[in-house]
Amino acid sequence: MTTVEKRQPVATGRSSGAGLSRPLGLLLALGVLLLVCVLSIMVGTTDLGFGEVFTAVFRPESPEAEAIVRGLRMPRTGFGLAVGAALGLAGALMQGVTRNPLADPGILGVTSGAAFGVTLSALFGGIASFYGYVWFAFAGALVATVVVFGLGSLGRDGARPAKLALAGAAVSAMLNSMVSAVLLLDAATLDRYRFWAVGAINGQDPAVLYQLLPFLIVGAVLALAVSPALNSLALGEDVARALGRNVGRIRLVSVIAITLLAGSAAAACGPMVFLGLVVPHMARIITGPDHRWVLTYSAVIAPILLLGADILGRVLARPEELQVGIIVAFLGAPFFIALVRRQRLPEL
Repeated sequence: MTTVEKRQPVATGRSSGAGLSRPLGLLLALGVLLLVCVLSIMVGTTDLGFGEVFTAVFRPESPEAEAIVRGLRMPRTGFGLAVGAALGLAGALMQGVTRNPLADPGILGVTSGAAFGVTLSALFGGIASFYGYVWFAFAGALVATVVVFGLGSLGRDGARPAKLALAGAAVSAMLNSMVSAVLLLDAATLDRYRFWAVGAINGQDPAVLYQLLPFLIVGAVLALAVSPALNSLALGEDVARALGRNVGRIRLVSVIAITLLAGSAAAACGPMVFLGLVVPHMARIITGPDHRWVLTYSAVIAPILLLGADILGRVLARPEELQVGIIVAFLGAPFFIALVRRQRLPEL
């Protein structure tokens, strides 16, 4: 894996390439997000009109429409909003703290740890329900991140970005190998694991989202709180220290926030590849390098893409559905290639 560390200028005003002011652009993005949420409730195997959705939400009259809207599509949209915002924030924070434009939440072993937790729960606990294994996934993500941060902190120079990236790659490779070995040896575990691994926001228990919401909120608050310090860190560690920043504390808070955000998202809906990788680049095109705006825009753009991919999956395979994880992966790879070619990253 190639680790990219480069200094970025701190944005103090508008991005020179932005045609709209950042607040106005954010309002437009929020408007698009609202539209996508409405479409997510309207579109499906049984399409509903806006009037039917409005009636089912505020003045329920039809039991069938109420069951579809309140029982199925509103929770599904809620998962898309929460998981998308979490992954967008985690990806932007990861790229900022490591100064690596190719980083995503999986670089700290979050996804691999969650996968290992799901595998263990299915193997030893015989847990097949989503409600049962979600906490194992979250615990696995947390433990893996702590191990990566511990390994990356060894040595005199502490937890530098390159060391964290290498430690994350090593731990992820080890955990993925262990998961593969278990799945090859136990067919029953493979059957249970594959439903989580595909990545889906439909058919989930809303109670799980409510229980994970505190972790997501705390992670989001920490991410936004540390975002001004990332602007100083982008100038280099020595400059950040000269400006009075505690680099070790910045990294520690960032790692905690990434674990809470990406760990909760992976535990709830499985791995969503490329989302945390692509979205921060899209945000920077609009806002410039100021991490305060990059994180805010990422939290809005990511659920737009996730819910949009979910809607596309419902339309393409009617009357069946393609899981959103498949659509995100299919769209994310070429889109990311286009983004990095546009920004002309020399390592690619």
